[in-house]
Amino acid sequence: MPLSRVAVIGAGAREHAIAAVLARDVEVLLVPGNPAMAGVSSEGNAIRCLAVDPEQLDALPEPIDLVVIGPEAPLVDGLADRLRAKGLLVFGPGAAGAQLEGSKAFMKDLAHRAGVPTARYGVFTEQAEAEAFLDTLGPIYVIKTDGLAAGKGVLVTDDLVEARHDIAEKLSGNAFGAAGRRVIIEEGMVGPELSLLVLCANGHGVALPPAQDFKRIFDADAGPNTGGMGAYSPVPVATTAIVHEIMERIVHPTLRQLQAEGIDYRGVLYAGCMLTAEGPKLIEYNIRFGDPEAEVVLPRLTSNLAESLAEVARGGHINEPTVTSEATVCVVIAAEGYPGSVRSGDVITGLAEASTVKGVQLFHAGTSTGSDGSVTTAGGRVLCVSARGVDLAEARQRAYQAVGAISFAGMQFRSDIAQLAAATLREKDPQ
Repeated sequence: MPLSRVAVIGAGAREHAIAAVLARDVEVLLVPGNPAMAGVSSEGNAIRCLAVDPEQLDALPEPIDLVVIGPEAPLVDGLADRLRAKGLLVFGPGAAGAQLEGSKAFMKDLAHRAGVPTARYGVFTEQAEAEAFLDTLGPIYVIKTDGLAAGKGVLVTDDLVEARHDIAEKLSGNAFGAAGRRVIIEEGMVGPELSLLVLCANGHGVALPPAQDFKRIFDADAGPNTGGMGAYSPVPVATTAIVHEIMERIVHPTLRQLQAEGIDYRGVLYAGCMLTAEGPKLIEYNIRFGDPEAEVVLPRLTSNLAESLAEVARGGHINEPTVTSEATVCVVIAAEGYPGSVRSGDVITGLAEASTVKGVQLFHAGTSTGSDGSVTTAGGRVLCVSARGVDLAEARQRAYQAVGAISFAGMQFRSDIAQLAAATLREKDPQ
């Protein structure tokens, strides 16, 4: 029976992007969503926002054919397990599989048991032991919180003094509270990063188009790590051979190991990889669609996303999604102070003008809508401006044209998203 109504849990740009692509084929309920996300797709399917308890989706008067859980926190908390126990069809791993993101120590240990190539690492709760291990490494030093930190719990540095200070701040709880009281220290890896989103069920995975994201707040990868300041897809360095190698050496061994340990993983697995001189190596796993990777990967799909996610949720065969040859570039607009303390309540102008740029979609991340209809800032990452084009250069030009139409006090964004990749492709094919 075809799907007619899908609930998406969450309220960020990732969930907005998921909803927008789902709405090509089905009605979408965003729980709770954001009023700015509501509307009707070009195919006539509604996106509605419902301020209801996700635990009570089974009690809604209108039946839900599929539940898609967007953020990591409710997955780590076991929401998928509880909804499945109520008889709902759910896209998203249970609490056992969600440990891959809920605990970086669990992820690294499982990857080690699976024989997955990754950086040498140690797990520590004591400063002296952590520093002793740190001294066995050379620059680059990588210090991570064990628990969830909204994508901001990682320090990558060449400075040994800074690394030691970061360990102290995390272990003391000053930096990330309980999430940082256990740290993972890794040797640094060198090479281009690649994000691969894989639909997983029954120990098998189907890769979606690769993407590359930009973690640092400022141009040229300067400044602290963020949850992501932009992304693009396709990725010129991500050849078919490289994607195949990642699937065979990293993703599928992980899925087999999960099965061997009795973990039924149904959802998306985000494999963050480094393309090193020795081949692809795993940086991290996330257990949900990446953000902002979802905003560039999902809009490129031409097949029915709802059916693909339902196949995963049922735990059966996953058909290969079809993808457009067009490129997508996403630029994140952030509030003043991000990724630290941010100011909220600034009125955003130019959204209507930005929306008229050909190929552009605006995905709301941290916004609020007032009674007078004004849209204001309400978070660190405020908007994701995603644009499609015939190639990366055109998509990039459209995205930045739309960004240029938007304004609010303290607005910040990177100006170099996909710049190098677009220039590289132009040099290879100047026509």
